[in-house]
Amino acid sequence: MLSLEDLLKKSIPELSDRFVERRRPVPKGLLEALSTDPRQGAQQLAKRIRERYRSNRAEGQRLHNLLRFEIELWADGYNVIAGVDEAGMAPLAGPVVAGAVVLPQNYKLRGLNDSKKILDPERRDELALQIKQDAVCWSVGFAEVEEIDKINIYHAGLLAMQRAVIGLTSQPDFILVDARKIPNCATPQRGIIRGDALSASIAAASIIAKTTRDAHMLELDGVYSGYGLASHKGYPTPEHCRALKELGALPIHRRSFARVREALGLDPIQAELFDTDASIPSDVVAELVAEMSAGQGS
Repeated sequence: MLSLEDLLKKSIPELSDRFVERRRPVPKGLLEALSTDPRQGAQQLAKRIRERYRSNRAEGQRLHNLLRFEIELWADGYNVIAGVDEAGMAPLAGPVVAGAVVLPQNYKLRGLNDSKKILDPERRDELALQIKQDAVCWSVGFAEVEEIDKINIYHAGLLAMQRAVIGLTSQPDFILVDARKIPNCATPQRGIIRGDALSASIAAASIIAKTTRDAHMLELDGVYSGYGLASHKGYPTPEHCRALKELGALPIHRRSFARVREALGLDPIQAELFDTDASIPSDVVAELVAEMSAGQGS
């Protein structure tokens, strides 16, 4: 490790790259030396390092708050806590995918958040890779288009969640779920509205689900050219709706969705075809809108 004297011989751009861009540990005395250095660049660097400290403290507090549900459960004696979330409720094409993740206790990953708030696809992929490396275990579950059309999108999302939980190599003793509860699940669970923004475990699951589905849609783009699946991932963007109207529906299009039925010249599905308890709750409707907006931006 370089001494303080050696570091001060380096240029301001070199020091900025080391301690601001690459976030290396700042040795004792460097900040004070930069603050008293008569060079304006050195004083600006000292200011940026202080901003980095403030940012780190704020991020540390945010990540601690993100663990508040898990901390309560650990205190109650639950050790294996899974977070579960799904992606792909709003698209016109492709499966709905759920992620289930068991994080180590007190896990803090810089940038961990609801996948819909992480707009850079490369950053989502980086976080997903890190989560997979660090997690006690993780799993994904798919509900395919045929199942979506048969049981409706809400229940297909729950089916994908069930499959994700079953796929975990370490079965949880408690499950935190975004916005709802998983049916036919004997494990104690809690549904948290906007849980992907409030729980670290659910946020991690949302990132796994989103990146897995996006990768799957990229594969489908190689099978079905001309629809722009690689860019819109099946969401009802203007580009996708134009392709659907001009080229027709693919086997991966959800025939229970109104815009797809319209492209096929089919009548709308009557509401009475579904049981009354099959309607999508209002909090899930809001989630669909948010997911669609995030999908169009990625």
